[in-house]
Amino acid sequence: MPKQQKNILVIRLSAMGDVAMTVPVLRALTQQHPELRITVLTRAFFKPFFRDLEHVEVFSADLKGEHKGVFGLYKLGRALNKKRFYVVADLHNVLRSKVLKKFIKCKRFISIDKGRKEKRLLTSKKVYKQLKTTHRRYADVFGGLGYKIDLNTPRFPKKAILNSELKKYIQNPSKKIIGIAPFAAHEGKMYPLSQMKLVVEKLSKDYNIILFGGGKYESEILDDFQNKFENTTSLAGKLSLDEELDVISNLEVMLSMDSGNAHVAAMLGIKVVTIWGVTHPFAGFAPFNQPEDYALLANRAQYPLIPTSVYGNKYPETYKEAAGSVSPEQVVEKIVSILSNDLLTP
Repeated sequence: MPKQQKNILVIRLSAMGDVAMTVPVLRALTQQHPELRITVLTRAFFKPFFRDLEHVEVFSADLKGEHKGVFGLYKLGRALNKKRFYVVADLHNVLRSKVLKKFIKCKRFISIDKGRKEKRLLTSKKVYKQLKTTHRRYADVFGGLGYKIDLNTPRFPKKAILNSELKKYIQNPSKKIIGIAPFAAHEGKMYPLSQMKLVVEKLSKDYNIILFGGGKYESEILDDFQNKFENTTSLAGKLSLDEELDVISNLEVMLSMDSGNAHVAAMLGIKVVTIWGVTHPFAGFAPFNQPEDYALLANRAQYPLIPTSVYGNKYPETYKEAAGSVSPEQVVEKIVSILSNDLLTP
C-alpha cells in the first residue's frame, strides 16, 4: 500500500457531463481512502462541482486562453509541477491530455480505458449489451493504483439551504419541485419540444417546475414555457453554477435528456429520469446510481439503428425525433410514480 498523504493529479477536461461523472467516484475514493489528496485539473467553470468533497482541490485550466495550444500546455505543465504529484490519473485520455503529460514531471501515469472498440461494436450493431459504465471506468483507474472503490453504497451531500433570493424561483412552496432540462448538445438526443410542452403543462398543475438551460435560444424557449404554464420558472441565464447546484439539490426529480444536467443532478443524489433518442444507456453514460427503469428509451422497433453513435452526433435524418417515440403520457406517468412511491416510503 502506498504511503499516506499522496497527492494524485486527476485530469478531466471537456464537457460538463464528463466532469460531473467524476464527482461521485472521487467522493467515494476520498471517503474510502482518506489518506489521499486529489487535485482535479478541469475548467474553472466546473469548480463548484467539487465544493463538498474533502481532500479535493481544483486546478483550473484556461484552454482557450493562457493554456491554449502546445505552448499553453507547456505553461500549464510547469505550473502543475510545483505540486509534486505521486501519480497522474488521466480520466480524459485524448491528444490534449497526452501532450500535457509530456510536460508533467511524475514517475507514474495511468489512463482510463474508454472501451473505444466495444463502443464501436455497439454502434455498428455487432453487439447489443450493457457496456461498463463510465463511472466504473473512472473507478477502475484508481483500482489500478491499488485504491479499490465501492460505488454500490454512495453517500451524497445534504440538500442546500436556499437563501431568500433562490426561494423566489419556487412559485408554490407547498408543492414538490421537479427540474426539467429539455436540451442536449445534438438534436437527435432531444425530446421534441412540442411533446415536452405537454409534459410541462401536465406536471405544472400539481408540482413546481424549474427549467434549466443556457444561451439566448434556450432562454427564450424556456421563458415561453414559464409564461404559458402555472408553477413554472426558468432559471436559464439567471444564476451562477453554485446557485444552480443549490436549487438542483432541492429537487425531488430531474427530467433530462442524455446530457450534462442528468449527471449534475445524479452527482447530488437526486432521482433522474432520462429520455434517450439516438443514444443508449448501453454505451455507459447513464446517470449515476439510477434504477434502469428511470431511463425512457426510444422505440428500437421503429428506430432499429439505435444507438447510432456513442455521443449522439451521428444519425440518419429520419431519426432526428426518435426520442419522440416516448409519449408524454409515459414521461408523466414515470415521474408521478416515483413521487408517489416516495410518499409510500416510511
